[in-house]
Amino acid sequence: SAVVTTWEIRLHVYDLAFKPDGSQLIIAAGLRVLVYDATDGSIIQPLKGHKDIVYCVAYAKDGKRFASGSADKSIIIWTSKLEGILKYTHNDSIQCVAYNPVTHQLASCSSGDFGLWSPEQKSVNKHKVSSKITCCGWTNDGQYLALGMMNGVVSIRNKNGEEKVKIERPGGSSSPIWSIAWNPSKDEHNDILAVADWGQKLSFYQLSGKQIGKDRTLTYDPCCVGYFSKGEYIVMGGSDKQASLYTKDGVRLGTIGEQNSWVWTCRVKPDSNFVVLGCQDGTIACYQLIFSTVHGLYKDRYAYRDSMTDVIVQHLITEQKVRIKCRELVKKIAIYRNRLAIQLPEKILIYELYSDDSSDMHYRVKEKICRKFECNLLVVCSQHIILCQEKRLQCLSFNSVREKEWVMESLIRYIKVIGGPPGREGLLVGLKNGAILKIFVDNPFPITLLKLTTSVRCLDMSASRNKLAVVDEHNTLLVYDIRSKELLFQEPNANSVAWNTQCEDMLCFSGNGYLNIKASNFPVHQQKMQGFMVGYNGSKIFCLHVYSMSAVEVPQSAPMYQYLERKMFKEAYQIACLGVTDSDWRDLATEALEGLDFETAKKAFIRIRDLRYLELINSIEERKKRGENDNDLFLADVYAYQGKFHEAARLYKRTGHESRALSMYTDLRMFDYAKEFVGVTDPKSSRMLMTKQADWAKSSKEPRAAAEMYLSAGEHLKAIDIIGEHGWADMLIDIARKLDKAEREPLAKCALHFKRLKHHGYASETYSKMGDLKALVHLHVETRHWEEAFSLVEKHPQFKNDVFVPYAQWLAENDRFEEAQKAFHKAGLQNEAVKVLEQLTQNAVVENRFNDAGYYYWMLSMQCLDIAKESEEQRGEMLKKFERFQHLAELYHVYRSIQRYTDEPFSSHMPDTLFNICRFLLNNLTKDIPPGISKVNTLYALAKQSRQLGAYKLARYAYEKLQELHIPSRFQESTELGSLTIRSKPFHDKEDLIEGMMCYRCSTNNPLLNNHGSVCINCRQPFIYCASSYDVLPLVQFYLEEDISDEDALSLIDLEVPHTDQRAARWQDIDNGDLQSLRMDEGLDDEEEDPFTAKMSFEQGGSNFVPVKVSRSVLRAMSRRDVLIKRWPRPLKWEYFRSLLPEVSITMCPTCFKMFHSEDYELLVLQHNCCPYCRRPIDEPN
Repeated sequence: SAVVTTWEIRLHVYDLAFKPDGSQLIIAAGLRVLVYDATDGSIIQPLKGHKDIVYCVAYAKDGKRFASGSADKSIIIWTSKLEGILKYTHNDSIQCVAYNPVTHQLASCSSGDFGLWSPEQKSVNKHKVSSKITCCGWTNDGQYLALGMMNGVVSIRNKNGEEKVKIERPGGSSSPIWSIAWNPSKDEHNDILAVADWGQKLSFYQLSGKQIGKDRTLTYDPCCVGYFSKGEYIVMGGSDKQASLYTKDGVRLGTIGEQNSWVWTCRVKPDSNFVVLGCQDGTIACYQLIFSTVHGLYKDRYAYRDSMTDVIVQHLITEQKVRIKCRELVKKIAIYRNRLAIQLPEKILIYELYSDDSSDMHYRVKEKICRKFECNLLVVCSQHIILCQEKRLQCLSFNSVREKEWVMESLIRYIKVIGGPPGREGLLVGLKNGAILKIFVDNPFPITLLKLTTSVRCLDMSASRNKLAVVDEHNTLLVYDIRSKELLFQEPNANSVAWNTQCEDMLCFSGNGYLNIKASNFPVHQQKMQGFMVGYNGSKIFCLHVYSMSAVEVPQSAPMYQYLERKMFKEAYQIACLGVTDSDWRDLATEALEGLDFETAKKAFIRIRDLRYLELINSIEERKKRGENDNDLFLADVYAYQGKFHEAARLYKRTGHESRALSMYTDLRMFDYAKEFVGVTDPKSSRMLMTKQADWAKSSKEPRAAAEMYLSAGEHLKAIDIIGEHGWADMLIDIARKLDKAEREPLAKCALHFKRLKHHGYASETYSKMGDLKALVHLHVETRHWEEAFSLVEKHPQFKNDVFVPYAQWLAENDRFEEAQKAFHKAGLQNEAVKVLEQLTQNAVVENRFNDAGYYYWMLSMQCLDIAKESEEQRGEMLKKFERFQHLAELYHVYRSIQRYTDEPFSSHMPDTLFNICRFLLNNLTKDIPPGISKVNTLYALAKQSRQLGAYKLARYAYEKLQELHIPSRFQESTELGSLTIRSKPFHDKEDLIEGMMCYRCSTNNPLLNNHGSVCINCRQPFIYCASSYDVLPLVQFYLEEDISDEDALSLIDLEVPHTDQRAARWQDIDNGDLQSLRMDEGLDDEEEDPFTAKMSFEQGGSNFVPVKVSRSVLRAMSRRDVLIKRWPRPLKWEYFRSLLPEVSITMCPTCFKMFHSEDYELLVLQHNCCPYCRRPIDEPN
């Protein structure tokens, strides 16, 4: 440490504080607070305000205000402009003050209490304590305040003053705490508190109160403890009348400065190495601490001091580091091969590596020399240590036996081990008087190498010990030949020098912020670099900047090119081996090849793995062995390989190998250059060139040119193949258009290429030109151009199957089943059409789309009818299928309504419609139940609707039936409730519901549910239902007698013989007062009745159904308005129905022949735009 300034004020100095920016120093001296300028030590102003001795001062972290506390029991707060702005008091003298670093809350402590005050508070919060407080300090985050007390206790409080942790020192009141400090480092994970007590101990604690490490024993009573700004060192002073420096772990490093009286206070200037102390006798001293670098380097291992007590060994190549903790001040370090020597205050430790591995970083202690040495320089060898003190060199064995001693004629300035066998190493020594000596450890006589006129700063010897580089005190680099003592060259501006350990002729030196590399006696190559250059190994330069050592990778390109310019290929190769880029290697290889140094070129090409050139070199070497020695010819080959064709051609011509030049040009297709080279004079060579050019065109490395040549030769097929292969469609269509349509083979080839290239328009044009309709149809089908395909089929029906079958398959693959089914139908593949429909139907049932299922079944039945019409042998089977599918279509059609009612929240049907539908379905589900239709849902819906409409008996029946079935859980509760509550209702159905089930043939009232199905229980006549409301329609089906054909029947009905007059005569009007009735005259004969009514009679009690058969006379008597005819296509017969209530308007769909009440039908058609059953659009012609 160096003293900067000292001044005396003849007043006790008890405390001092720096402004956080380091510009001012506040001193508590006597009754005053003195403010000094910290830069030059001049007093700015003494502040008066206290009436007794000022004991303590503290500056706020933001630098805006500071506080002072005095024996007059008061605290004054001052601004940075040195104005007092506030004063408050305690009941005792103030011992210490501290500002919170975050909130700027002020803690002030007296003998009996402590107070916390912040500017936003009106009063000071005071807290009593049991002992006198001597010191205090806040943690870095401002959350906790530590108080040191006379009774040996450290009390840690939170911001409100509540005690959180209590630390009791072992000595109690016999070791009062005199100073505490928190470590300000941001790198520590915990808050660390340093505690100095008058039990002469320094100890460290965590915020939790746990002690870190053991107590450090002091030899004096400490009065003050303080940290450096980054927390790396501690400064402490006290009764030993000096200030000492410690590591952050409490290891003493040395004395900062000695004084004549107790040191009461010491502080470190923020962010600097200046320490200020204040003493009992009024002395204030300011010291600047200078931390020198202690380090050592050997090849790629660098050892340096860290935190004053540790040594870090760094491997400069692998960047590995190892830390050796010495726990004492490290004074000197030396490193050599596998040895490391560390000098501590009282001993020297010698370490060795565990193994011989070049990257091993594990050191172990080999020897300890427990003696105190004074030396300027320390060097270690394999078996010795060398101590240098001014002019004297001492050689000690590791057992501390002094083996040799050399005394020089002048001060030793530089010393370096330059290797040698173990125990006989050589040292290079530079003296102040300019002498350079070589000393061997086992030889008592130094050897003088050189004598300079100026002092030596730095030395190094080349790898082969032939050359010596010296930097003198004038920063001049001098390089000598050791044998001849001749000065080889000198360079200015050098501060350090090193030879390359792997290359004899290269050295580098640093100076003035530049790194200089010198190869042989070429000019210096410069680049910028900060710091000192301390070693040069291969392409790595070791550079020391401030405290950090780094390996700088320097490509050796510059010196390599310097050698190349002089055509010194072997030397350039040596430099390249140290480390250059790939492109540098290529340059070296090419230059060596052109310089015909084949050996170097070969090595360089091997480096960059260039097989092409290696083959060339091999072939040249073979030719040389065979006795060829024409270097121009070799060079011509080299130029040809490098692409310098014209130079190659010139050399070939010069050596009389014109044919080589010609074949080179023709192989490269450089026909123009070849012609130029041959000239006009040689017709034979010209002809050869022409034939070669034609051959080349045929081998089609230039396909377009080749194709054009083929075309001009009329070789269309070859041209088309080349053009098609390369996909030049425009060229191809031009050819196709020019060809005659009789040339079918080339045209077909063109079309095939167009198809492959997906140029369908061109392909279509070509097929049309050829008139190949079948290929054209297949093209349209392949490309899915259906419209063009259909228009072709219209003109040429023979291709119907070629188009419709793939079309239908494509539709089916794209989930357009209904269209696919129609397409199969069109193509005449009825079975395929039926298959698609069956699949559709099955899907619809599985997916609960019962509406669609009904529709598909209806379509299936119509398909079966089509097949029956066309195929005799399948007719019987298909008609059965027709009946079954018609039946299923109706069942699924009605079940859709029930499914919607049970599964969806709203129903669009009226209750009576649902009631009719359920009954219709149950009447028809007598045998097996089709998949998807649920009897439970049907009975459930029937039970609900029956109850609503008053058919209580039927509702009971439905609930009873439900109990026998497996009911889903969602219906369970409502079913059980319904079957209970229905018992409170009467046990019969409403009259009008029963009347709705009257048979129009025999006028019998039928039950609401019927085991026989949808037929009358009396006459077995089937009921005809409205296909929307499922009411019974007033229709009776009748049949024709055998000899009457459908056409006859139609013409007879259309005759419509009028007999209205007779009928009027048959009725008698009876009006007797209030009763009015129409009565039939019983006297008339049977024949004159409506003949149809007569035919409706049947034999009572017969179990078989007797249909109504009519004769020609009956048909003649019918009115066209009252007859509905289902005109089924062959082989089915037409069905005839007679309306018994002509005023009830009934409409029949002309496609599916379903009957509807006319107003229902019209409404449904308006809603759906088609028949609700068969989905025939209303505008479609029947």
